[in-house]
Amino acid sequence: MTSAAMTPDLDRATREAPRRLVVLGSTGSIGTQALEVVGAAARLARPESGATHPPFEVLALAAGAGHLELLAQQAVDFGVAAVATSGSAQDAARLGELIDDAARAARSSAPRPEILHGPRAAAQVAAWEGADVVLNGITGSIGLEPTLAALGAGHRVALANKESLIAGGPLVQRAAAATGLVDALIPVDSEHSAIAQALRSGTAGEVDRLVLTASGGPFRGMTREQLAHVNPEQALRHPTWDMGPMVTTNSATLVNKALEVLEASLLFEVPLERIDVTVHPQSVVHSMVQFTDGSTLAQASPPDMRLPIALGIAWPHRVTGAATACDWTRAAEWTFEPLDAEAFPAVELIKHAGALGGTWPAVFNAANEQAVHAFHRGELAFLQIVELVSRVVDEHDGVREPRLEDVLEAETWARARADERIAGGR
Repeated sequence: MTSAAMTPDLDRATREAPRRLVVLGSTGSIGTQALEVVGAAARLARPESGATHPPFEVLALAAGAGHLELLAQQAVDFGVAAVATSGSAQDAARLGELIDDAARAARSSAPRPEILHGPRAAAQVAAWEGADVVLNGITGSIGLEPTLAALGAGHRVALANKESLIAGGPLVQRAAAATGLVDALIPVDSEHSAIAQALRSGTAGEVDRLVLTASGGPFRGMTREQLAHVNPEQALRHPTWDMGPMVTTNSATLVNKALEVLEASLLFEVPLERIDVTVHPQSVVHSMVQFTDGSTLAQASPPDMRLPIALGIAWPHRVTGAATACDWTRAAEWTFEPLDAEAFPAVELIKHAGALGGTWPAVFNAANEQAVHAFHRGELAFLQIVELVSRVVDEHDGVREPRLEDVLEAETWARARADERIAGGR
């Protein structure tokens, strides 16, 4: 039985045309999993396989200088045209040596990729000519400029760098609109990917609310009084996801979920007051869309970032075998709990900053990053992280319709003000 609502299979020409990718943050969690998806998809992308996704070709990679050996190996494995590191000229020279070593070990005769370095290197490869999709897996607001560069070059962006939208929401929205592309921004966060999938079942006017799910992090169910005594080691014990220290700590404070609420509002043009959070510790239902007729559609899958990553780079098509499906032959229990806003006030705070708009969300994000670093240095208590962010947001005299330089200036101010408060005992 066929349905007009189903997306038709790719035709042969589309299957055979490669989807050309640039991967930013290639040595991080998102980047490495994206390259795993590309490698696994290669054998399934041939026309005779019956796959419904196009083949992938990796044009360029970008990463920091912390894992140059891995970056070099990735460059050789995928035969990229360019590779970028945010490090120094010495790091770039070392990267070149490592690429030569990896190429010799692999007996590769492919030409050596162009090597770029420095703080703008990621933005340079984000605008690489011939790219179809730029996957931005960079962590932090340093991902904003590469996002703008990719959109400015007319590329579609698979966005895992939520700070791009948080810090530069209006800038990114304008840049996306200027591309003329349908779906210029494709979400890679599992929550936003789930919403994007569910939204395909209705029109914009039929959407009542968006419901983001949260695992609750390592401190789910704890009261504010109990949270006063938790330490950095405990904050890094996330029950579901394996992430870096910043994102993991943000998940413990629910700042990560707060950022996702604002990101959802910007991505899907749904007002903040129509976005809810529910705590779902099993992390199988990734988010939901509630429609005006009372129907709620949820996207469910075992917690595995390869699925939303695959959708991000192949959108609107699904990559065969990207992740393991739920096993419906086994008993399972899914629970949903209300968010304790007293213990975890970050979501309400981001709605306040988001309502102010302009540079206030950028200040929220920058102040939080400084607070998290201070927490891990033992200079702030856990509850003081969001308290500090709130104070810095309240002190900010922002710009309602910012340019890029306004956003960068606001971030610089927020970091300095947060550091001053930390040094002065808040």
